[in-house]
Amino acid sequence: MHQPASPLHSMVRKLAYWGEFETADEEAILALPHRMKRIERSGYIAREREITTHSCLLVSGFAVRHKIVASGLRQILSVHMKGDLVDLQNSFLGVADHSVQVLTEAEVAMIPRDAIRELAFARPRVGMAMWFDTLVDASIFREWIANVGRRDAHTRVAHLLCEFALRLKVAGLGEATDYELPMTQEHIADCTGLTSVHVNRMLKQLEKENLIVRRSTRSVTIGDWNKLAHAGDFDSNYLHLPENEPALSGYPPPAAAGVENALT
Repeated sequence: MHQPASPLHSMVRKLAYWGEFETADEEAILALPHRMKRIERSGYIAREREITTHSCLLVSGFAVRHKIVASGLRQILSVHMKGDLVDLQNSFLGVADHSVQVLTEAEVAMIPRDAIRELAFARPRVGMAMWFDTLVDASIFREWIANVGRRDAHTRVAHLLCEFALRLKVAGLGEATDYELPMTQEHIADCTGLTSVHVNRMLKQLEKENLIVRRSTRSVTIGDWNKLAHAGDFDSNYLHLPENEPALSGYPPPAAAGVENALT
């Protein structure tokens, strides 16, 4: 009887993106103990200050990392999609210093953190890929700090739309120039440090400039990638995509400037 594909195949795909694995490396990832969990929209994968016992692979759906400040306001720190290991750092830190919440109904594979640690040390190429994955997460955080701290509202929103578009295409989840946002304008506001009203105004302005078209409140069609990237001060270098990444085909420099394969 045909066996269903393991949900951990998306973990293999994501980690192998940073370099070639031996067959034994892939088999070791697929052999990780895990339990599947379905989380309803707006549910939590992890909450700040929780003692974490598992790392989480996002098998389907979308999620965000965020922190709540004393005033009760939320700052979204990053957006995650299928294949992302959204709390890999908790394999070592143990206590969550931020929350991870799903935007949509999601399915996750919960992997015991001890198993992740054992795998990282037993299979050095897998451990290196995990390390690189967390370093790219940190690079994205730095870009988001710059986005919120030093770019104006128009540029912040355009930048976010560019990043999400390119990451969707890299993950094989759609075309970068035509996609559905899994987030509301309130979520975009929390990503960019703006109000929902301000986000709505910026989206309308981007439409007026013919940089995007919205057939509905969630849909985004990019008419001219070069112009939107320019408006968003967007340079994909911080995503550290390899130069031969197919999703970069047709994108203007410096977006095509990546890094050499990390594990070679």
